[in-house]
Amino acid sequence: MSAKPIKSILFVCLGNICRSPLAEGVFQAVWAERRGLARDMLLDSAATSGWEVGSAPDPRAMAIAAHHGIDISGQRARKIMPQDFHCFDLILGMDHSNVADLRALAPAAMRDRVHLFLEFAQGKARNVPDPYYDGQEAFAEVYRMIREASEALATRLAARASPPDNGQASSTM
Repeated sequence: MSAKPIKSILFVCLGNICRSPLAEGVFQAVWAERRGLARDMLLDSAATSGWEVGSAPDPRAMAIAAHHGIDISGQRARKIMPQDFHCFDLILGMDHSNVADLRALAPAAMRDRVHLFLEFAQGKARNVPDPYYDGQEAFAEVYRMIREASEALATRLAARASPPDNGQASSTM
């Protein structure tokens, strides 16, 4: 990944009703806590499948987000589109399968924008598991994973955007 500033992030899962809407909402909240209104970052979420296009997030995802003061009820599922690979600086898949699907869809020159969310954020090559077929506790665990990864991602992106403290340019980022 180049050192150019990241100004837009697309979070992607299979249906865009559980994990990726949570990731979009949670990261938006984390970024706003750190950067004020967070108008400097374009955030969105999408699906690799078209099964849920137009659907609101899963009620359990909305409930766990609301429990933590985050409203994702206005989001609607959409399928990833070819232009997304040009519009977003960073495209984060929730699991290895999402990443494989995204890399297969991405133009060759854009594949370096696609990463596994937890790996990019925290250096952990782990999936955010799909809680769809599980109970509310699975959604709570996914929320915790996404919150921790969002905190790490915000720290990483803020560090990339900040000039070095000594006033000298750095080529390490």
